[in-house]
Formats: sequence, C-alpha cells, structure tokens
Amino acid sequence: MLGSIRAEDGSFWLFGYGSLIWRPDFPYVERGPARLHGWSRRFWQGSHDHRGVPDAPGRVATLVRSAGAVCAGMAYRVAPEASERVLASLDHREKNGYERHVVELELAPARRVPSLLYLAAPGNFAWLGPAPLAAIARQIATARGPSGANVDYLLELDRALAALGERDAHVEALVASIGEAPASSTGAAS
Repeated sequence: MLGSIRAEDGSFWLFGYGSLIWRPDFPYVERGPARLHGWSRRFWQGSHDHRGVPDAPGRVATLVRSAGAVCAGMAYRVAPEASERVLASLDHREKNGYERHVVELELAPARRVPSLLYLAAPGNFAWLGPAPLAAIARQIATARGPSGANVDYLLELDRALAALGERDAHVEALVASIGEAPASSTGAAS
C-alpha cells in the first residue's frame, strides 16, 4: 500500500481529519492544510478505548462518502526513515476500528498528492453509525474514557478547524447542541 503513495524521496503524506489535526504525536518533515473531496466527516465511530469505555463508548470522527462534499484537515509528510515507527504508532492509536486507506488529497495551493488516512468504515466492530443529532450530542456530552472527556475531542476539533479557517456543519451543529461547555484540553488521542 505504501509503495503506491511514496514520493521519489521515499516520504509519504498522511491526512488527519480528527485529533490528528491538533495532536500529531509523530515526527513529520512538512505539514499543511489539506482537503479531501467526496468525503464528509461524521461522528459515527465508537470510541471504546480513548473517549469512552466498552460499556459507554464515546463518538469520534470518521469519514463517509458524500458526493460534492469537501473535508478539511491537516496533511503531514512523513520521512522514509520514520515511516515504520509512525505507522506502528498510528496503527495502535487508531486500533478501535480504523483501517489504512489511500486517497488523493488537495494541498494548498491546489496541489494533489496521494495520501494515507485512517478510516473507520461501516460494519467495523466499533461502528455506531448515524443517529439523530441530539442523541449523538448527548452521547458525546456524557462519554469519558482513558484519554478524557468526549466533549473535549469535539471542542478541540471545532477549534482546530476554526484555526484553519474551515467550517464543518456537522461539527458545528454538534457543538451548538451540546452548548458552551469548557474543555479540559486533555490533548489525548481519538
């Protein structure tokens, strides 16, 4: 899979659309805003290991195909000598139902590159799927796991997107549904 996305120098791009926007805990040689066309961010993935527990999972972001949609995030170029270490770390961090996928990213300004991302597809063991917005917001407002309160994840994502000058209607609607809750800024993983 990596062979198809490696640049001539052996580096590869990785796209973050959730906690990887504000908390990349791996080395990279370049980073910048990026957009993924044809996908929407949704809080449809369960988090049993970071933002919730098995009996009370939180909800974290994944991507769903959506014609005409654009998902904003952050792209990271990973050096070849760090790639195995970075991927091992991310495979562990994203173990709760996420798998590696290759996509084409648009980097600013209007440059397209093949990229790796972690996607939680429908049918994985932690998939929660769509639900009424109020129900998703209630779940996020009350869930807590080893990495902290689920609401902190949502609020950090909202702040990170705002810092990029980007808007996400789904994220903003969830924040509005929950109300202005102070974040404890745990800085933890998804």
